[in-house]
Amino acid sequence: MYDTILFDLDGTLTDPGIGITNSVMYALKKYSITVTDRSQLYRFIGPPLIESFETFYGFSHEQAVESVGFYREYYRDRGIYENRVYEGIPALLDRLKSAGRRLLLATSKPEEFAVRILEHFELLNYFDIAAGAAMDETRTAKADVIAYALGLAGITDPGSCIMVGDRKHDILGARAQGMASMGVLFGYGSLSELKEAGADLIADTVEDIGRLLGV
Repeated sequence: MYDTILFDLDGTLTDPGIGITNSVMYALKKYSITVTDRSQLYRFIGPPLIESFETFYGFSHEQAVESVGFYREYYRDRGIYENRVYEGIPALLDRLKSAGRRLLLATSKPEEFAVRILEHFELLNYFDIAAGAAMDETRTAKADVIAYALGLAGITDPGSCIMVGDRKHDILGARAQGMASMGVLFGYGSLSELKEAGADLIADTVEDIGRLLGV
């Protein structure tokens, strides 16, 4: 039984597909790159943005940093709300809190945006800590965000915690911090990705998360 549950945000609590891909499209157009198939950009959901622009479009680090600035021009006021909560998430969080579990958010999304999203969807009160990336890109790797969340919560025993997320970054970040992990399949990662990363548990649905956590 895990006392503390860390949740990813994008692809785990909410489906941000439209907002993130619209923001990426907006940024890419600044470089005269047009993407017509939105699904090609789903790979941007989860990993740090600078890493994604460098990896998927071969941008230099300087270009990637500039691209994130363009991305945020769109995302800050529009893309952030082109988003929806996965069905069953509020009820799951309520059951976990009622069972006495401690809930932390650990997302590679900038903390400012993550808090606004949780507030918008009335989810913030479920979380003891809402930890995200630093806006200046000094804290973006998932392992670093998880460590930051644990520090804010005063947790010294990661063995009592589990990280729940939809991408390999969540699983690898949890392993780096010495905690268990659960991969979810209703987000943007695949079963093979999550298994190869070493997920301890796999949840097909939101209801599976609760079942596996005993609520």
